[in-house]
Amino acid sequence: QVQLVESGGGLVQAGGSLRLSCAASGHTFSNYVMGWFRQAPGKERDFVAFINWTGSRIVYADSVKGRFTISRDNAKNTVYLQMNSLKPEDTAVYYCAARLSRDVTVTPQLYDYWGQGTQVTVSS
Repeated sequence: QVQLVESGGGLVQAGGSLRLSCAASGHTFSNYVMGWFRQAPGKERDFVAFINWTGSRIVYADSVKGRFTISRDNAKNTVYLQMNSLKPEDTAVYYCAARLSRDVTVTPQLYDYWGQGTQVTVSS
């Protein structure tokens, strides 16, 4: 069993920055692909970014490319999402997820474990 706990969400003005963290416990963290997803009210859960276990493969959704940066520290069992130049349309609950595989994917249904989510609100 893997536990994921997100932190770092909050309220920020458009153009501002936030850094989300996701701390993992309960399994060998470095074996996992880690992803960030987000879900706005009334919408489906959307892919934001993923990073493979070595950090050598990173993919972003087009909507966040150039503004968000995903990274991981396997020694600290933590994955991060640095979010810059935030826009009101980035407002959502952000979830981190872990996939016990070395095969990367943007499909949320293929991730095995999820955090509880952290709210990000960007005001205009």
